[in-house]
Amino acid sequence: MSSRDYSSGHHFLQIPGPTNVPDRVLRAMDHPTIDHRGPAFAELGKRCLDGMKTIFKTDTHVIIYPASGTGAWEAALVNLLSEGDTVLMVETGHFASLWQKMATKLGIKTEFLKTDWRRGVDPQAVEDRLREDKTGTIRAVCVVHNETSTGSRSRIGNVRKAMDAAGHAALLMVDTISSLASIDYKHDAWGVDVTISGSQKGLMLPPGLSFNALSERAVAESKTGGIKRSYWDWHDQIAANASGAFPFTPATNLLYGLAEAIDMLHEEGLDNVFARHDRHAEATRRAVQAWGLEVLCQEPKDYSSSLTAVLLPNGYDADFLRTTILQHFDMSLGNGLSHLAGKVFRIGHLGDFNDLMLMGTLSGVEMGLSLAGIPHQPGGCANAMNFLSETASLKTNA
Repeated sequence: MSSRDYSSGHHFLQIPGPTNVPDRVLRAMDHPTIDHRGPAFAELGKRCLDGMKTIFKTDTHVIIYPASGTGAWEAALVNLLSEGDTVLMVETGHFASLWQKMATKLGIKTEFLKTDWRRGVDPQAVEDRLREDKTGTIRAVCVVHNETSTGSRSRIGNVRKAMDAAGHAALLMVDTISSLASIDYKHDAWGVDVTISGSQKGLMLPPGLSFNALSERAVAESKTGGIKRSYWDWHDQIAANASGAFPFTPATNLLYGLAEAIDMLHEEGLDNVFARHDRHAEATRRAVQAWGLEVLCQEPKDYSSSLTAVLLPNGYDADFLRTTILQHFDMSLGNGLSHLAGKVFRIGHLGDFNDLMLMGTLSGVEMGLSLAGIPHQPGGCANAMNFLSETASLKTNA
């Protein structure tokens, strides 16, 4: 007899990543291990490498690591920057802060533009600081596209325009870990030099793969720059990738899942994927507003389409609310991080997600607010449901 207690139905995983893995991806991963030096794997490798270019919207190199997004952060830094170099970063939230701490540990000097964690990057602030840098000391600008801890999105195209307006030669590095394949992103068109991402959010896979999408400038400068490195070196990867291979043992079964996920995204159509995320985010915000609660992000132009962070009234514990919802309704919500701990909860609405999954999520939140004694107005679910029904489209695969 098992010592575990059975709970009927399935767990609602509504954190902003890792996200729910669809059955098609799970089935694709359920594959016998193959020879990663053989022709069958070479075909799979090329399929994944070429496919990820379409997701990043780039014609240049995409590097795939069997690592978390943290590894991809480090790879971006060590391939281009040297100890003592200066980078400009923006404190949009917890994950921007972690990237800054990593850079500091690697011996890179960081300038950290402060924010209140309730909005995205201010392109004008970036431009102003770069204009002040008359000697070109700043080697790179590092920003987070979608800050997972706050639900705030930054306008990367505008950041690039600001850098160009300043006439500064800094590289542009962007973290898209919680935005890629959920929010429109244009690596080449926006002039990004390194884009960082991971497998466990919009790409609908388990954790375990991370990515660097590169510009031609980044590839060229990495040949002579950077910190001493081995595992993270781009050029070993680029040489092996030409034949669909990798310079180390790759995560073969995750790559099967990645190839399937790329196919699924294109079957739906990337523009449709982005519109779906926008719509679910708007429905969620309408629910929050009807409850009389506050969306953490204060700038509508910076609202995230991947997640919504909700700020509770002073004196009420968001972690108690999350625990109440988990214990009564078997649903996990994201916790507040760093100085937002206990103050906010985060609703993930990204990846493999549809209208009924969103309504189940919002119903669990509304019931949890009542059980936890959080002051709120009823009707959030009804508000979201009205919006979804008014904007519903016919499912062609029904």
